[in-house]
Amino acid sequence: MTADDLKTQFRQQSQAALSLNTAYIGVVSGLFSTLHSLGTAPSTALAEAAKLDPGYVLRWCDAAYAFGYLDVDGEAFRLTPMGEAMRPEAPDTLMPMAVQSVLSAHMAERAAGLMRTGERPGEQVLAERETVLPWFGPMLEANFAPMFERTICPAVPAFADVDARGGLAVDLGCGNGWYLRALARRCGKLRGLGIDGFQENITQAQALAAQDGLGERLRFIHGDIHALALDEPADLIAMNRALHHVWEKDTATLFAWLRANLKPGGYVVIWEPAWPAERTALREPSRKALAFQNLSEHVQGNHFLRPDEIQAAFAQAGMPSQVHLFAQGNEAVVVAQR
Repeated sequence: MTADDLKTQFRQQSQAALSLNTAYIGVVSGLFSTLHSLGTAPSTALAEAAKLDPGYVLRWCDAAYAFGYLDVDGEAFRLTPMGEAMRPEAPDTLMPMAVQSVLSAHMAERAAGLMRTGERPGEQVLAERETVLPWFGPMLEANFAPMFERTICPAVPAFADVDARGGLAVDLGCGNGWYLRALARRCGKLRGLGIDGFQENITQAQALAAQDGLGERLRFIHGDIHALALDEPADLIAMNRALHHVWEKDTATLFAWLRANLKPGGYVVIWEPAWPAERTALREPSRKALAFQNLSEHVQGNHFLRPDEIQAAFAQAGMPSQVHLFAQGNEAVVVAQR
């Protein structure tokens, strides 16, 4: 590859990043959704409907037009199919890609500044950009709820067993509550308790559960799982992409707590990105993003785990476990039963 070829390649990559940055502004400002409801509108009418500054909206419309999210007839803008797909409400929405692009840039900047000191500030870095945190839960939901409902839940026998028994399902690190909402829709006898360290997530989770008519079955509380006492033993304890956030603190104590807070025959279901056993696997296209995400996890005081590490922790706690792999082996669901 020549120098000119490399420049062309990186210009294309740079333009892709700028496109996602433009989309992010439209997502978090509600511009895609508002223009969808209007059908067509000049930028001034769009700004008025979205309750935004008309100068910023005009410049955004120009950028969104340049990157193919909008078409225009005279001064009236309308969404293209790509713009429609970026709406958070759209089926199989592309919104997570826009949110992840800005979150990744933020984490890259933080990692670059911490390289010399070795400081690992923790999960509060997610809250350093005021427009990002409210979209973190919706981003995870859009990315992973369809996989859970369509693929994981039918393939993991523990869910059918819990559905038949009913009882209490606890989600540690529940985010905006998407997992418990999905589980409650499938398992009509279950009650749910979600715990998260960000009050923003708990507020979202409560509102969304009420919106779905699940407010009486699902409860969400702000708290630290290291200082948590359940009112009753659980039939299912879940951790979805949350175990690596607490792994480096006291793994043995956590897994002992998980076992102690289960009913006999109850399940712990851990869903984690599957860190590969061999570094060479990171060159695979489906795993390249995982490598960068692990760097950003280091900023937060975490690191991704191999499935066998999770199994070893269950074994130490006296619980046999089984690994289920999904998404080309990139997602691991580890199930243990008391």
